[in-house]
Amino acid sequence: MRIFLAGATGVIGVRLLPLLIEAGHEVAGMTRSAAKADQVRAVGGVPVVCDVYDADALTAAVVAFRPEMVMHQLTDLPDDAALLPARAGANARIRTEGTHNLIAAARAAGAKQFLAQSIAWEPPAGRSEVIQAHEAAVLDIDGVVVKYGQFYGPGTYYETEPPVHPRVHVDTAAERTIPVLDASSGVVIIADAS
Repeated sequence: MRIFLAGATGVIGVRLLPLLIEAGHEVAGMTRSAAKADQVRAVGGVPVVCDVYDADALTAAVVAFRPEMVMHQLTDLPDDAALLPARAGANARIRTEGTHNLIAAARAAGAKQFLAQSIAWEPPAGRSEVIQAHEAAVLDIDGVVVKYGQFYGPGTYYETEPPVHPRVHVDTAAERTIPVLDASSGVVIIADAS
């Protein structure tokens, strides 16, 4: 399958990209950083340097690749978890404007499948509306919402000690995403057993 992976150099994207390629998929890996294009190329992906907020460039990139699936693994999270409350607006924008732009690009390209990440836990007060709207937008186009538990492991906020449930090791999350490519429209939860 031809897959356009938005967020290919993020914490789960760097794990998903090689797994998708090993599974025989042709993958365009989108990153907003030109410095990370070689990272995508090194594992066999087609690098696409693009900002999700540049709707015209995004649509042109997705249409040019002709994907069968668009996979939305984008987040805008700070490296320091203490900054999460102050940066909540940036991640909310990814889930609103970013999701809108990716859906529009997927439609313009004629992609038949759309998969987007979400969260399997209750967000802090005032943020649930953004999550619900994000998930509804994906389900409205018969897409798949993958609700991940809190990631733990290398490169996450919980590198040495797992967070409370729902949680999932980031490597396990990537591995368990591969079979979801064939899922029917709906919600899939990927988390450790409690």
